[in-house]
Amino acid sequence: MRLTCPLCGDRDSREFSYMGDAVRLARPAPDAGEAAWDDYLHLRDNPAGVTRDLWYHEGGCGAWLVVTRNTMTHEVLGAELAEGAAR
Repeated sequence: MRLTCPLCGDRDSREFSYMGDAVRLARPAPDAGEAAWDDYLHLRDNPAGVTRDLWYHEGGCGAWLVVTRNTMTHEVLGAELAEGAAR
């Protein structure tokens, strides 16, 4: 799979680290309890179709990206810097 970094251009996905669902960025409060933290750390949706994921350009510029992709076809529909991404 290839991802287009807005800063570096078209790159192999092996330069990036997948960090999870971009929509699920809110962490529980430190005192939220064991069940809330367990859910946050271990339970993930596995949707079929278009998703918005957070990726880190570890082998490149170090940017955080929101990548829109289709999990069924592996088509990458776009990538944008996370700091400017609409949620």
